[in-house]
Amino acid sequence: MLKLGTRAPAFTLPDAITGRTVALGDFDGRPGLVVLFLCNHCPYVKHLSAGLSAFGREYAAKGLGIVAINSNDVANYPADCPDAMKVTAEAAGYTFPYLFDAGQSVAKAYRAACTPDIFLFDSQRELVYRGQFDDSRPGNGKPVTGADLRAACDAVLSGRIPAAEQKPSIGCNIKWKPGNEPDYAV
Repeated sequence: MLKLGTRAPAFTLPDAITGRTVALGDFDGRPGLVVLFLCNHCPYVKHLSAGLSAFGREYAAKGLGIVAINSNDVANYPADCPDAMKVTAEAAGYTFPYLFDAGQSVAKAYRAACTPDIFLFDSQRELVYRGQFDDSRPGNGKPVTGADLRAACDAVLSGRIPAAEQKPSIGCNIKWKPGNEPDYAV
């Protein structure tokens, strides 16, 4: 896992929704930045998609920067291609950029391992939270609330440090291109 206190790795990637390029610097001046590693086909992401959409609308209105990144290998997982990303984002109601990391270098820089994988950086772009959205999983009957991420974001927005106890994200492994697997991949 990326260590708490790590500076947000830079990125410049195309947004599958708008076609424009989005960079880390585009979020300068925001009190915090949430970086979500998502994809289209993962049942864990599908399970959370409405909750992520509601979270995005609510916390963007509070000034937080929010961006999603898909780093999956589209040659072997065509359901995650940029055209499908746009359809998925529109269907889910995502109001945040949904970027495509074709070379997978951004996922590696963030040490992302699964979808969803969630990172929260403070106003100085230092990592203060890396963990789950909430305790809900496909089939476990728990409601999708975003409680864990919301608590961390509320702390950042009020100038506090999120709780040190953080539950890691759980989901589908990022689909690495053959021969491109990072040294930390499971």
